[in-house]
Amino acid sequence: MSGQSLLVPGELSPHRSVPGSIRRPEYVGNPAPTPYTGPEVQDSDTVERMRIAGRIAAQAMEEAAKHIAPGVTTDELDRVAHEFMCDHGAYPSTLGYRGFPKSLCASINEVICHGIPDSTVLRDGDIVNLDVTAYINGVHGDNNATYLCGDVDEESRLLVERTRESLNRAIKAVKPGRQINIIGRVIESYAKRFGYGVVRDFTGHGINSSFHSGLIVPHYDSPHHTTEIKTGMTFTIEPMLTLGTHDYDMWDDGWTVVTKDRKRTAQFEHTLVVTETGAEILTLP
Repeated sequence: MSGQSLLVPGELSPHRSVPGSIRRPEYVGNPAPTPYTGPEVQDSDTVERMRIAGRIAAQAMEEAAKHIAPGVTTDELDRVAHEFMCDHGAYPSTLGYRGFPKSLCASINEVICHGIPDSTVLRDGDIVNLDVTAYINGVHGDNNATYLCGDVDEESRLLVERTRESLNRAIKAVKPGRQINIIGRVIESYAKRFGYGVVRDFTGHGINSSFHSGLIVPHYDSPHHTTEIKTGMTFTIEPMLTLGTHDYDMWDDGWTVVTKDRKRTAQFEHTLVVTETGAEILTLP
C-alpha cells in the first residue's frame, strides 16, 4: 500500500451561502432533524421528485470529481459541488445537518466517512470519496463514489474497484419479498474473498423527504435486520470496505471517522427505489 503520511485536520473556510430562493430542509438551523414518521414505501410523485434530486446530486458529484488532482484542496471540491447544486435550485443536504459545516463529505485514504472539506491538499496516490446529497422539491437524493488521485498503488486501486463491484452486486440482490439483510450478506460474502473488512457501524438508510428515515440497511450479514423489501421503498446502499479492520476512531470534530489501524478504505453509494422486479438507481447523472 502507498506510504502516504496519515491525515490531520486542516483549516475550515467560511460558511458558504445558499440563495434565499432555495428551499431548506426542516433541520437547517436546528440541532437535529425532526424524526420521520411517514412510510418507507413512496408514491410515484415522490419517486419522480427523488429522480430529479438524485440526478442533481450525481451531476454535482461528477463535476466536483473532475477537479480531483494533486494539489487541489478538498475545500475546492466542496465549492464546486455547492455551486452546482445551488445553480440547479437544490440545497446541499449535508450543509447544516446536525451542524455539519460543508456541502459534501470528502473522505481521503483512511477516512471511512464524513470527512469535512477543508484546506487539506490532495496528494499523488490518494484515494478520495465524495459524498453528495441534494435536496429539491422536498426530497433528497444521496450518492457517493471513491476516486483515484494521480498514480495510485495497485492494492488501493483494487480496493476501489471491488468496493464498486460490491455495490453493484448488492443492488442486483434487491427484490420485493426478500429481507433487507440480503444486501449485507451479498456484500460481506464478496468482501471476504479478498480479506477486506466491512464497516458495521455506518450503514445505508431510508431516504425520501427525510435525509435519514430510520430504516437501516447494514452492509454485513446481520440476522437482526429482517425488514421485508417492498415495491416502492426508497433507500441507499453504501458499502464501506477496508484493507484491514472494520473498527474505527473518530476525530475530535465529531464527524471524521478513520479506520482504527489507519489502513485505507473505500465506499460507493446509490439511492434506489424498489421496483416490481428489482431496483432502479435514482442517482444517475
